[in-house]
Amino acid sequence: MKTLVTRGIQALMVAVLIGAATFAMMRSLPGDAAYRIAAGRYGYDNVDSAAADAVRDELGLGGPALPAFLTWLGDLLRLDFGTSLVTGQPVIAEIGHQLGASLALAAVAVLLSLLIGPPLGIIAGLRPGGALDRVLLVVSTGLKAVPQFLMALILILVLSVQFRLLPAAGHGEARHFILPALALALGLAAVNARIARDAMARIGAMPFYSFARWKGLSPRQTLLRHGLRNVSVPLLTYLGLQFVTLVEGVVVVEAVFGWPGIGHALVHAIFSRDVPMVQGTALFLGLSFVLINAVIDLVTARIDPRRAA
Repeated sequence: MKTLVTRGIQALMVAVLIGAATFAMMRSLPGDAAYRIAAGRYGYDNVDSAAADAVRDELGLGGPALPAFLTWLGDLLRLDFGTSLVTGQPVIAEIGHQLGASLALAAVAVLLSLLIGPPLGIIAGLRPGGALDRVLLVVSTGLKAVPQFLMALILILVLSVQFRLLPAAGHGEARHFILPALALALGLAAVNARIARDAMARIGAMPFYSFARWKGLSPRQTLLRHGLRNVSVPLLTYLGLQFVTLVEGVVVVEAVFGWPGIGHALVHAIFSRDVPMVQGTALFLGLSFVLINAVIDLVTARIDPRRAA
């Protein structure tokens, strides 16, 4: 109960801070917001000063900032995210339309990272200082250092342009997931591998782990009964922190691959000066981070052997 109350307070603070930050940043952008919004509605080739003036009069742009922000905050308390300035549709409907594609991509990326990173990390942690451990350190450090947009471009150049194995963009088929999911997963897998390796090396050096071997358990039985559960706790804890990296990556990777998700929509909303859409999307991502961390806190409390004892 204490965890839920704490996360609820955090969610309220996140909502106010994200709303204020996005509102201030959008207001501070240079250029004519009315022209950008009109271009988002009608296309840049069909926009002139008359169209921009019509949008400015329709939306009341250029008024005082504080009343506009307070109006948005009041609407938020009524769970009204506002209306997109470009499409005229409710922001919550626009987010719902894009959300499925982003969730599917994020789920595939997390699954790939868990299939790649932790198994290699556990194997390396069973023999710390060995050849695999040293190679894993070099590879994981290199992968973590590569920005996700650069990883996406490298994958496109190698697997799409050079070898023509996978499509560089698209949506709707299973093969379209591979490149964007890999671009997200490789960096996550690098960190997961190091966390699993360090946890396994630490647990393998503990007396209770050696005692399990002295009782006659095989290495496999010892790992399954006493190793994996202890390794999973730091992995799950860090999974919540990885959500920040995943959100950043989704925004960039969706833009690179033309993936029709919430990150792609956020980029277009920023270019079009669609303030309610930017605020709603950023708020949704921030609250998702709070929710996922609350769930992870509850799960780790259940599986942590130290708390179970």
